[in-house]
Amino acid sequence: MVTGSVWLALLPGAAFFLGWSLTGMCRSLALRLGVLDFPGSRSAHRIPTPRGGGLAIVVVLLAASLALHVLGFLGSPALQTLWVGGIPIAAVGLWDDLKSLPVRWRLLVQVAAVGAATLGALETPVGVWAWVALLSWVWLVNLYNFMDGIDGLAAVEAVTVALGGVVIAGFGGDSHLAAWLLTLAAACGGFLVWNWPPARIFMGDVGSGFLGFVMGMLVVGGEGEAVGRWSWLILLAVFVTDASLTLGRRILRGDRWWQAHSSHAYQHLARRLGHKCVTMLVGLVNLVWLLPLAWLAARFPQWGWAAALAAYLPLGILALRFRAGLPDGRSG
Repeated sequence: MVTGSVWLALLPGAAFFLGWSLTGMCRSLALRLGVLDFPGSRSAHRIPTPRGGGLAIVVVLLAASLALHVLGFLGSPALQTLWVGGIPIAAVGLWDDLKSLPVRWRLLVQVAAVGAATLGALETPVGVWAWVALLSWVWLVNLYNFMDGIDGLAAVEAVTVALGGVVIAGFGGDSHLAAWLLTLAAACGGFLVWNWPPARIFMGDVGSGFLGFVMGMLVVGGEGEAVGRWSWLILLAVFVTDASLTLGRRILRGDRWWQAHSSHAYQHLARRLGHKCVTMLVGLVNLVWLLPLAWLAARFPQWGWAAALAAYLPLGILALRFRAGLPDGRSG
């Protein structure tokens, strides 16, 4: 008889294989249906490329989470959060991938889904913290989408952040959280095989929005876990810093900040160094620089703010140095 521990050991490998195979199926279907991302003036790619491959990540993680719940390694609140909030955000993202939606409708679904997760599945009391959680979570959903602009970047971020969480949760004795995070990393790794530069399929809003929701779920629900909120915010520092500074700078400049653009620091850097180099650089920063700081924040939570400052300050300086929020050909 196969025990729960054996199934648990097999699950990451199954998640990787399913992530890889389902992404290939998504690519074939997208080519057949003509769901392509055509290059434009702001695009980082040069040939029409299928999009919507992130659907594989959504399907695999939802299925794996249900399996972990049955095995007793994932509690009902986490599973409910994924279903209550993650599915609507993935659905509206898929709709946008297939047929472009106005921003207001996407935002409306995001706020409703995150609100339901914040007040319902996570049982956050109504008050100031609920509003902070709601706004921060919606911002994470959108910033993850903003940062999905070069080959492999969003998937590498998910893999390295999840693996960082596995390490910290493992040291903290939370094997249940580590198992779920390892499954998340495996599912995204299977997709990354197809998305590695030069990408053969893009994640699309269905994947980036869903992963942003998952990251928000970790941050908002992180209090009291082996990996606390400070640790998750540190592991996500590259994406949070670049997206936030870029948006803030565009608002201050009077730009139409709600419109598509290519002025993130990572996009400027990719035009110099190429997609692969920047994607690998972000992965290295996450594992070599941010992971030790996140571990320190988990080990000494009273100094979490200091570890976060050590993470965000140099990243902020670098983001400004690489022209976050500025168009090409303009100085700061």
